Amino acid sequence: MSSTLYSFSSETLTKLKKFRFESARKDTPQAVITIDKKSYEIKADDEVIDSIDELIEELPDTAPRYVVLSYPFKLKDGRMAYPLVMLYWIPPTSSQESRMLYAGAVEQFRDKAGVSLIKLEEEEDFEELQDQLV
Repeated sequence: MSSTLYSFSSETLTKLKKFRFESARKDTPQAVITIDKKSYEIKADDEVIDSIDELIEELPDTAPRYVVLSYPFKLKDGRMAYPLVMLYWIPPTSSQESRMLYAGAVEQFRDKAGVSLIKLEEEEDFEELQDQLV
């Protein structure tokens, strides 16, 4: 069930579409972090992060985040796959208020972005990320 409390601007939807097409041509993981707590508008950052290590550094230790990630990898048959997923970063040290803020919009975000969802709670979860994409 989607909440009407959260909104997506047409600019954000355009940025997500552009990210989807541009990231499908890259050989490295591409990520964009989103949300604006004050306006309840889900926004896409302009800065694209181009490595998992950089993404881990950018994620806060005490607050949830939504991340749209393109993660290219080679399949067993040699073909390249470029899955686009939503990472729902929710560290255990997040406040209850911030957890509820993000939980209230997770399904709406996933639907609007047109991606599947992967929930991550610890930095170690990134080590198994590719296994979750296959």
